[in-house]
Amino acid sequence: MSTTIEIICIGNELLIGKIKDTNAFFLAKKATLLGANVKRVTVVQDIIPEIANTIRESIARKPKFIITTGGLGPTFDDKTLQGLGKAIGQELEINPEALAMVKQKCVDYAKKRGFVADIEMTSPRVKMATLPKQTKLVNNPIGTAPGVRFDVQETVLFILPGVPVEMEAIFSETIAPLIKQAVGDKVFCERSLFVDNIFESHLAPLIDQVMSSNLGVYVKSHPIRTKNNPHMELHLTITASKDQNPEEKLLKAAKELTDLIKENDGLITKEF
Repeated sequence: MSTTIEIICIGNELLIGKIKDTNAFFLAKKATLLGANVKRVTVVQDIIPEIANTIRESIARKPKFIITTGGLGPTFDDKTLQGLGKAIGQELEINPEALAMVKQKCVDYAKKRGFVADIEMTSPRVKMATLPKQTKLVNNPIGTAPGVRFDVQETVLFILPGVPVEMEAIFSETIAPLIKQAVGDKVFCERSLFVDNIFESHLAPLIDQVMSSNLGVYVKSHPIRTKNNPHMELHLTITASKDQNPEEKLLKAAKELTDLIKENDGLITKEF
């Protein structure tokens, strides 16, 4: 079975187009390269019931990992922890370890910039250390707000900050090793063919033929806009255990597709 992952990105700024959702792109890319199967990406508003319902629905599908980003900061619109608490039926409480971590981060930040290091733990700062009961703290090596982990049955749920550098650091330090452990010896392989002089509609049956004779290989066509001749990238991928020789399977499929394209007067301009 594949190691499945669902990603939930939280924030009004994503839904109104103020900020591009680079977090989902990063997580999907990294998880796929590790050999996992990203099944779903969802974006929701900073509304507690929306967050809670989305997390519940994701848990019900029983992926191996759920990763959320956004909504862990000190401001009024950071509501992810409240949504998580509602989703898993846990009240929020001040986590002493998280509180100490937040305070130390604030002290370090002040010292680095020459400010007074006697930090007052204001309610917005305490808010970042107020977590649902029975959740575990996840170290944030860069920012102030800690991440959160909650295990439910066979699913591991990670709640990460929305600031990209913080999210990426936590993922690399804490989550990526767990994904790799769950994936085992499965690897992701990819190969691209760049094709001229053949339309996508003519390629469609050739792609179907190759996918039918090479089970496990997925071929996606990506048209590239040009002024004259049709030009596109054909992206071939496979995720399989090493003993199934996925690279060899991919090469075989690529060769079959190349031969079919040439037979239909197409031109392979580049491959890698």
